[in-house]
Amino acid sequence: MADASEKRLVVEHGVAAKVARVIEASIEGLGFRLVRVKVSPTNGCTVQIMAERPDGTMSVDDCETVSRAISPLLDLDDPVGGAYYLELSSPGIDRPLVRVSDFERWAGYEAKVELAVPLDGRKRFRGIIGVPSADGATVPIHLPDVKAGLPSEISLPLRDLAEAHLVLTDELIRESLRRDGAPPLDDEDEDLDGETEEPVRTVPHKPVRQKKTKPVKAPKPKPDGAKPAITKAVRLKNRDSLH
Repeated sequence: MADASEKRLVVEHGVAAKVARVIEASIEGLGFRLVRVKVSPTNGCTVQIMAERPDGTMSVDDCETVSRAISPLLDLDDPVGGAYYLELSSPGIDRPLVRVSDFERWAGYEAKVELAVPLDGRKRFRGIIGVPSADGATVPIHLPDVKAGLPSEISLPLRDLAEAHLVLTDELIRESLRRDGAPPLDDEDEDLDGETEEPVRTVPHKPVRQKKTKPVKAPKPKPDGAKPAITKAVRLKNRDSLH
């Protein structure tokens, strides 16, 4: 039986849900995990698929491997129903949090969380997340700026999770690089401006068909003895030459 903490809490809707159903088993069979599917109008239509290894890493080669595996499945099932760009990428540093294990791995860092069902009349929260409860039902979040008399820490029910992602901070960037085995940043790199490069592979999928045009037919050769066609300009010229 699969670990409950590895089950995705966030469920896609519409076309994105159709894409997820087609590809998720194949991605897991390759040893990766599906993070998120998002369909956007970028470049006409772009299907963005985030995936990762169980340790949270995802290289450009990994993106290519997953892309080659799922492209035939998408061709066969055609959940999008039209031309689109297929984009495979890592979750990124300010990654979505879609599993209980994601909250466990990034406890102590700032995140934005949105619930599908209001909690005390509120859906959106921003603060430092803690370690989820032992049964994975809730996750604590410390709210730094709250009005007097309101609790500074509450427990969010993960069954009602609509969306969550880490907030890009210098501390998060440094920790992400450390976990990926990158060399530590120098003091002169203190101001990172949120600029990071993530593995991504984008390819056109089912390109839009070009509009067909009718071929221009060559004029048929005239039979021998046929009188050549005389234009109005030629007739006027011949008339002038007679005077």
